[in-house]
Amino acid sequence: MSKADTEWRARLEEIADETGYYEPLGTDHEVLFHDDSPVLIVSFETRAQIEADADEALPFGYKIARDEGWSALSVIASDESWFRDSAVYAYFDRLVDEAFFEDFDRVVFYGAGPGGYAAAAFSVAAPGATVVALAPQATLDPTLAGWDDRFPQTRRMSFTDRYGFAPEMLDGVAQAFIFYDPFERLDAMHAALFARPCVSLMPCRHIGPDPATALLDMDILDEVLIAAGAGKLTPSLFWTFFRARRLSRRYVFRLLDHLRRARRPVLEAIMCRAVGTSQNRPKFRNRYEALAQRLAEEGIELPEPLQRAGAA
Repeated sequence: MSKADTEWRARLEEIADETGYYEPLGTDHEVLFHDDSPVLIVSFETRAQIEADADEALPFGYKIARDEGWSALSVIASDESWFRDSAVYAYFDRLVDEAFFEDFDRVVFYGAGPGGYAAAAFSVAAPGATVVALAPQATLDPTLAGWDDRFPQTRRMSFTDRYGFAPEMLDGVAQAFIFYDPFERLDAMHAALFARPCVSLMPCRHIGPDPATALLDMDILDEVLIAAGAGKLTPSLFWTFFRARRLSRRYVFRLLDHLRRARRPVLEAIMCRAVGTSQNRPKFRNRYEALAQRLAEEGIELPEPLQRAGAA
């Protein structure tokens, strides 16, 4: 074991020392349990995702639970394994045998990408749970998803044995929320496979292939999990949170790039005018002026900006 691995394990053991436990699951996975209240956040994350957090480098689900006074079960993979490991299966089998999830009033499964796949797949262990999955894969079994060629490293993985086809594992949950960008074709195709009565498909336009980063950039990913943990998450509440996209540079640039590539100069000009004015961004004002001049030369007049309620 490398020095970095030893230090990493020691840190998790220290966190778990008083409020739960730390346990390796085979050679490629580990679990951190923090016991604090009858609300439990179960997150599936990779070390790379965790170590990308420059502030604390702790599992995101654990941080939300800690700050809210909730319990957390963080399942951590050393790489993008999609949590397809017999040691992980055995661990969740053990939790079911011990009626572990019955000790909690509310359980939320969370993950993004491969972690989103795992959150859906393993939620079958906790009937009545809520699932929050961001751009999850439904399966990477080539007979069902041979059209997804993004992950060549999964060719030798089995997605047909236990906890395999994630959408089927959702049948016992109370509610599942599948977040994705409908312009990301492969993510949208996976999302379509999740369509079920208990599933709310959440098509978030222009957030890109990494919804977790996009929602973090908008400062709303924590609000989503907190609302889920409180039993209050609904599609309408999320769309209220999603209004924060207007202040996200990442989102604004993706939308402008879309309008530019779609050759929609009028809409691009209107958006640049709105962003340049409301957020005092000179680059957007300059782009608006250039577009407005070009459109005027073509005989196209832009509509006047809408007046805000109460404005003179």
